[in-house]
Amino acid sequence: MTKNTKHTSPRIATLASEALQSSSASQVQKSLAASALAQSASGKQTGAHMEEVASRVLRSEKYSEDTKELAASVLSQSNKLR
Repeated sequence: MTKNTKHTSPRIATLASEALQSSSASQVQKSLAASALAQSASGKQTGAHMEEVASRVLRSEKYSEDTKELAASVLSQSNKLR
């Protein structure tokens, strides 16, 4: 497995933190937020399941811009070999 050198930016980490604390955030948004935060200060990379979730979010028109930003961040840290 290759090492992930990308990390979640402070702005996305803040957005993710706010999503996790929000009672109005969807389960999808919270899942993406948790994945983004897990990658904020570690060498972890996005798993296959979260890659699929993030991809679906980006292709859909029903999700908010915040959710799409989280999805884009999570997807950018995915395994490039997969």
